[in-house]
Amino acid sequence: MIRRLRLASGLVMLAYVTMHLANHAAGLVSLAVMERVLSFVSGLWSIAPAQLLLYGSFAVHYVLALLALWERRTLRLRAAELFQLALGFLIPVLLLRHVAETRLAYLLFGTETRRYVYLLWVYFVRSPEYGFEQLLVLVVAWAHAMLGLHFWLKVKPRYARVQSPALVFAVLFPVLALLGAIEAGRQVAAFATERHWTGAVFAAMRPPTPDEARTLGLIVTYGTWFFVALVAAVLLARLMRRLAQRRRGLVRIAYPDGRFIEVARGTSVLEASRLARIPHASICGGRGRCSTCRVRVRAAPHAVEPPGEGELRVLRRIRATPSIRLACMLRPLGTVEVTPLLPPFAAARDGRGAVDVAQGKEREIAILFVDIRDFTALAESRLPYDVVFILNRYFAAIGGAVEGAGGRVDKFIGDGVMALFGIESEAEAGCRQALVAARAISERLVELNAALAGEIETPLRIGVGIHVGAVILGEMGYGTAAQLTAIGDAVNIASRLESLTKGYGVELVLSEDTAA
Repeated sequence: MIRRLRLASGLVMLAYVTMHLANHAAGLVSLAVMERVLSFVSGLWSIAPAQLLLYGSFAVHYVLALLALWERRTLRLRAAELFQLALGFLIPVLLLRHVAETRLAYLLFGTETRRYVYLLWVYFVRSPEYGFEQLLVLVVAWAHAMLGLHFWLKVKPRYARVQSPALVFAVLFPVLALLGAIEAGRQVAAFATERHWTGAVFAAMRPPTPDEARTLGLIVTYGTWFFVALVAAVLLARLMRRLAQRRRGLVRIAYPDGRFIEVARGTSVLEASRLARIPHASICGGRGRCSTCRVRVRAAPHAVEPPGEGELRVLRRIRATPSIRLACMLRPLGTVEVTPLLPPFAAARDGRGAVDVAQGKEREIAILFVDIRDFTALAESRLPYDVVFILNRYFAAIGGAVEGAGGRVDKFIGDGVMALFGIESEAEAGCRQALVAARAISERLVELNAALAGEIETPLRIGVGIHVGAVILGEMGYGTAAQLTAIGDAVNIASRLESLTKGYGVELVLSEDTAA
């Protein structure tokens, strides 16, 4: 409902701005045409229902903008999103003087200056700085509206076909309006040099008296501080909320490359990615529409809340399994591991595709198996606590090496580990990642043995096998135990290659296909 209200109120104000820009552009024809168009536009928006719709739309849109500012856990946004947000809060500040000198002056004091010739005289002759301010607000309002329209439409399938001509129109239309206003202002400035012209033209009008003008000036000043104070109050409230949340504890969000970030509860995964400067796709800007921010989640049941109705609607559309969530909607309550399923540069069309890998898909990937040599004998001579301690240190070293190279730990099998590489990339990249991981595993094993020197008599030795080939990828298992894994002959070959390290007396055996 909030999204629909924001869209509807924005479209109403866009219609108002578009009519005014068209009115300005009429100045390229003549000042008389400009006045006739103004008469029509002003008459249309002066009727009570239209005024109620316009002012109501502004109030709703502005309140929702403050609400959106409050709900965001971070302002580290993409440049276009931050630009649009700043422009939106700048509009009422720039527009206040124009509203005061036209609409408020008429309502409060019964003045009659709502003609282009008077306003152009004020903005181009009496107070050019005000004229610059009013031309600026037109550009600001139009740019804010066009960015909002772009963010709304870019997830639509047909938008790509009209995006280029729409961009041309979005740029040229305000240019024509500015040229029209400047040309009309130039004519008025030339007329104003003629003797008695001002008195003759303004005889039928009633501009504000000096006292009324001072009152309007105070309204503009206090109104400006009011709008600035609203934004400042929300920013201050955000800071206080952040301090309060940090006192209640942080949650840890881990990523496949070994990076992680600790954030306050209530922060979405997408916001956490931006805070950590981790590239993360999000075509719609985190509005829960495009699904390009989709992630695979590993977490304890209590660490994540079930998706809401809005998120469920999108997840059903892409046929997502229970472990897949939208990063912009997922706000973890505890430690989670997330894997983005689309590259950071994903396009809107990528978000419309179903999550087919989880459902089952044949892919060529690299598979790595690693196993500890003679660990059974070591385990039989130690207490269970010591065995668990050593294994957890070993698994942490292996897991860090695999994820640091861009791979994914698939499963732990006793004292062995199976890892997958190239799930989100090509097979060649997966092979390179697997080799990088193998070297990192070897280096971390040296460090682990040094750390455990006082705990074990014989240093740990491992065998690593790597193979690349076609496998079936999919989410397999039952309930919370379901996870993305791979099956096929390539997996079995990688396991046998790891076993061959014993016979060859080496640490690593890889297939010819992997080397190629």
